[in-house]
Amino acid sequence: MIIMKFGGTSVGSADAIRQVADIVKSHYRLQPLVVVSAMSKVTDTLRSIAEEACKGHDPKELIQTVRLRHKEAIEALIATEERASILSVCFNMIDELEKICHGIMLLQELSSRSIDLVSSFGERLSAPIISAALRTNDVPSVPIDARDYIKTDERHTEAEVDFPETRVRLSKGLNSLIDDGQVPVITGFVGSTSDGVTTTLGRGASDYTASIVGSALQSDEIWIWTDVNGAMTADPRIVADARVMENISYHEAAELSYFGAKVLHPKTMLPAVKQQIPIRIKNTFNPAEQGTLISADTMPTAMGVKAVTSIDRLCLIMIEGSGLIGTPDTPARLFKTTAEHKIPIIMITQASSEHDICLLINETDGNQIVPALKTEFRHELALGSLEEISAQPDLAVVAVVGQGMKGTPGIAARTFGILGEHGINIIAIAQGSSELNISFVVARNDLQRAVQLVHDSFELSGRGVS
Repeated sequence: MIIMKFGGTSVGSADAIRQVADIVKSHYRLQPLVVVSAMSKVTDTLRSIAEEACKGHDPKELIQTVRLRHKEAIEALIATEERASILSVCFNMIDELEKICHGIMLLQELSSRSIDLVSSFGERLSAPIISAALRTNDVPSVPIDARDYIKTDERHTEAEVDFPETRVRLSKGLNSLIDDGQVPVITGFVGSTSDGVTTTLGRGASDYTASIVGSALQSDEIWIWTDVNGAMTADPRIVADARVMENISYHEAAELSYFGAKVLHPKTMLPAVKQQIPIRIKNTFNPAEQGTLISADTMPTAMGVKAVTSIDRLCLIMIEGSGLIGTPDTPARLFKTTAEHKIPIIMITQASSEHDICLLINETDGNQIVPALKTEFRHELALGSLEEISAQPDLAVVAVVGQGMKGTPGIAARTFGILGEHGINIIAIAQGSSELNISFVVARNDLQRAVQLVHDSFELSGRGVS
C-alpha cells in the first residue's frame, strides 16, 4: 500500500485533476490511498470570505467564485451519469458555507473555531470531485471525510492529533475498503474533536494527514505529489544551477524545511519517521522524474554538505545590557513574552559574556514584540541594567545542511572564508550540537550572493553530489 498526497496546484484545475487520475490509475496495483488538498488558492479565498463576513460585509461574490470554480471542474471532469449527484453534493456544502458566513456576518465575530470550520470546506469540496474523476477514469474510488477518522484536541487552527484513537479509526475504517480494491480519497488538513467539532491541523497540513494515515496503516511509502521535481540543493530562483537531490535523510529534510526549503515540515514527517516509512517528493506535472527519497539513510557527499537554503524578510531582536550577566530568569521571561504573542523564533544566539541575547524572527513580528519586551523588562530598562531592546530589520538567514558535516573539519572555514573573500558581513551565527547545519544571518541585500557563493564553494551542482 502507498499513500499518494496531491497538493493544491496538483488539483488546481480540471486538467491537473485528470493528470492526478492518470497517475493514480498507473499505480493502482500498489493499492494507493489518496490524500488531497483544496484546489489552489481556495483556502486563501475561504479565509477572505470569513474575514469579510466578520467585518459585516456579505461575501456572496467570493462564495460565488468558489461555487463556479468547482462547478466548472465537475462539468469538465465527471461522467454525465454521475455529474448531477456530485454537483448536488458540492452545492449543498457551499450552501452550508453561506449559512455559516451569514452567522459570522450577523455577530461580526470570528473565533478560531469558526475559522477552522470555514477553512475546512476546500478539502471537503475537493475530495468528492477527485474521487468521482477517478471513477470516471475506471478506478474504483470513494471519498472519505477525515473528520470521521482523525481525532484531535480542541486547539483550533493547529490541533494536536489523538494518535491512539486515530490509528484505531483509520485501521478499522479504511483497510477493508483497500482490500476491496477501492481507492479512498481523504480530505487533508482537517480533523475533529471527540464531540465532532471541526478542527484543522495547521496551514499546509495535508502532508501531515498523509503521514498520519501512512503511519496508522503501515504503508510501504508515502508519496507527496507537488509542482517541483523534488528537494533541491538551493532555491532555483536564487541559484540557477541548483539541482534535485536523489535522496536525503529525515534529519536533513527537517533542517532544510525549517530553514525555508520546499520540503516537508518536520511535524509532517514525525508519524512516518516513527514507523520508518520512506517519503518521496514527486512532480505531478512531470511524473517520470524520480524525485527525492526521504528515508533514514542518506548518500554522503564528498564535502559533507547536501544543500544551502534560506529565509528572507527577517529581523534580529537584540536585548543588550550588563544586567543580563548572571541573571538566570532573563531567557525565561524573554521566551514567555514571545510565546504569549505566538511569535516563532527562527534562531537564537547569546554572547558567552551574557551581555546580549539575539532572536531572529519574521520581520512582520518585529514591531509587535519590541514594545512587548520593553513592557516586560521596563524596570530593568528604567534602572539601566538593560541598555537597549531593539530590532534590526532587512535580514536573511542562510543554512548550510548535510548529515555528512558531522565530524568533517573545514566546513565552517570554507563557508565563512568564501563569504569573507567577497565582502559579505556575517551578523550572527548558530550551529546545533548535531552538526547537521550551520546557519548565519546576513543583510537581505547579500542573500542571493551568499547562497550562490556557498553553493558553488561546496560544488553542489556537480554530478558527483547525491
